[in-house]
Amino acid sequence: MGRGRQKAKHTKIARELKAYSPSVNYSALERELAHPNDEDAYVDKWADEYADEDEDELEKA
Repeated sequence: MGRGRQKAKHTKIARELKAYSPSVNYSALERELAHPNDEDAYVDKWADEYADEDEDELEKA
C-alpha cells in the first residue's frame, strides 16, 4: 500500500474514532467504582495458613 493510501486510511480511522461516542451506563459505573462497605474484602484469607518467608530466613540464621 502506498504512503498516500496508508495516510488516507489512518485519517479515516482517526475521524471515526473522534466521532465515536459510546453510550455509558453511569449508574452501573457508579456501582462498580463505589467503595465496598465490607472492609474484609482486602484481608488475606491465606495469611494464617502459611508462614512468612522472612520469618523462615530469620529462624535459619
